[in-house]
Amino acid sequence: MSEGLSRVALRVRGYHLDVYQHVNNARYLEFMEEGRWAFFDEHPGLMSELHQAGRAFVVVNLNIDYRAAAGHGDDLSVLTGMVEVGERSALCHHRIYRSDGTLIAQADLTFVLLDMKANKAVAIEGELRQTLDRLVLAKEQFTP
Repeated sequence: MSEGLSRVALRVRGYHLDVYQHVNNARYLEFMEEGRWAFFDEHPGLMSELHQAGRAFVVVNLNIDYRAAAGHGDDLSVLTGMVEVGERSALCHHRIYRSDGTLIAQADLTFVLLDMKANKAVAIEGELRQTLDRLVLAKEQFTP
C-alpha cells in the first residue's frame, strides 16, 4: 500500500443500521472520520507540524456518493488519503469497500488550514505544503 493511503477495517454492527436494516447514511460519515483519524495516526509528523505552526485542518465541504448498501456483519475497509493540495484548501478522498470488493461509498472532503490564533483560513505553504504534496495520490490508487 502507498505511504499516503490509510486503511481501516470496520465491521457493521447493529447500532449502525437504520429501520431498513442497512447502514444509516450518517454512519458513513463516522466511518470516514475514523479513516481520517487513522491517516493522521499514521503521519504523526504532519500533526506535529500543524501544532507547532498553530494550525488546524477544518472541514469546509463534503461530497459523498453512496454506491451500495452495507448490512449487519459486513466487513468494510475505509481507504483515506490526499488527492489534491491547493493554495488555500486541500482535498481528502475516501472510499469504503465491502470485503467482496464492492464499492459502498466514496467521498471528497475539502479542508482549509486554520490559523488558530487569528481564527481564519490561511495559505497552505512552507514545510506543511511540502509534507502534504508528498502524500498526494491519484484516486485510481484507492483500491481494495
